[in-house]
Amino acid sequence: MKFKSIKGTKDILPDETRLWQLVEQNIRETMELFNYKEIRTPVFEETSLFARSIGELTDIVGKEMYSFTDRSGDSLTLKPEMTASVIRAYIQHNLGEKLPLTKVYYISPAFRQERPQAGRLRQFHQFGAEAIGGSNPEIDAEIIALSAAIYKKFGIQEFQVKINSVGCPVCRNEYKEKLKEHLTKVSDKLSIESQKRLETNPMRILDSKDENDTILTHDAPLMMHNLCDECKNHFEKLQEALNILGIQYVVDGRIVRGLDYYTKTAYEITSDELGSQNALVGGGRYDLLVKELGGKSTPAVGFAAGMERLLMVLEKRENMKTDTQHPKLFIASADELSYKKVLSEAARMRDAGIACEIDWLRRSLKAQMREADRQQADFVVVIGEEEIKTNTVVLKEMKSGNQNKLSFVELVNFLTAKK
Repeated sequence: MKFKSIKGTKDILPDETRLWQLVEQNIRETMELFNYKEIRTPVFEETSLFARSIGELTDIVGKEMYSFTDRSGDSLTLKPEMTASVIRAYIQHNLGEKLPLTKVYYISPAFRQERPQAGRLRQFHQFGAEAIGGSNPEIDAEIIALSAAIYKKFGIQEFQVKINSVGCPVCRNEYKEKLKEHLTKVSDKLSIESQKRLETNPMRILDSKDENDTILTHDAPLMMHNLCDECKNHFEKLQEALNILGIQYVVDGRIVRGLDYYTKTAYEITSDELGSQNALVGGGRYDLLVKELGGKSTPAVGFAAGMERLLMVLEKRENMKTDTQHPKLFIASADELSYKKVLSEAARMRDAGIACEIDWLRRSLKAQMREADRQQADFVVVIGEEEIKTNTVVLKEMKSGNQNKLSFVELVNFLTAKK
């Protein structure tokens, strides 16, 4: 039997990991520039955490979660998103007691049993940030600026920031009834999915990708025109802050986000380079979630973005070239008796911080030199009886062919200076 990876999952092979590492490094550098600190949470949580935070009636909870019962009879779920896990950790470890504004970021795998397609896998990877403890719209603006800064760091400029306000329970419930009344008039013409949402979450219909739904909801009332005074003021201040920060944006009343815990600010960053599935970033404010999960009433705002989506854009642009990982030095053995010396010298090189490789398959000297070339080693030395006797080696630079005769002590110093 020949095993294969599970449908919707993907192996990240050695030739690809170099790019992943570079992308992760750039994300971490940008996060730290904004003073966000990394948080890592377990890969699975109690199922009820996601049911309570994301919402029982959402597609994620209803159709897409990987849930299982462990040997203790507890229902556990591979995390489908990170915000609920971060908030659980925030509450459990009393992070709000240590800092009035807790700013954290993550790079993590997540799991949803969706139909696999370009940029969307069943095990995928997200990066994102959460600012927990502040209600000011300026914090929302920083989160948006942070997510935009990450893409700019990769040289991506062709994206669009779309913002909206989804209100709060004070104004949103009244608006939902108004929207529902409007959509009921055309309910029989809506897509099957939107007909289901009409009762459970009518705002999501505005975000439908069905072309006919878009036409039918063209004149539908929008939340941003039905905000209470507090939400309206927050949205205006957000736009002022974005203007000060130099973030270009458009107001889009159809940005509603798919999760139940959002309040006030909702935003997306999209790129036409991704085709129909064009979302790079999704985020917004969720002032109700901390209390919903058992903590004190605490305002918060954050975003999540897909690593695979970002990599798709980078691969199309071909502006993220990475050097293949290769050894600085390849040490070849001229004969069987020299092999022990080769082993000890390789260990000495690595202790000095010099990436080194040898031939572990005990092949001929000619085959070893071919291997050094295949491995793209910068330098190669051959150790035989004469080299051991004189305590010197000839160091050959593979690209230029230049050679230097050095003692074993001088060899370390020479290669260290070449780092």
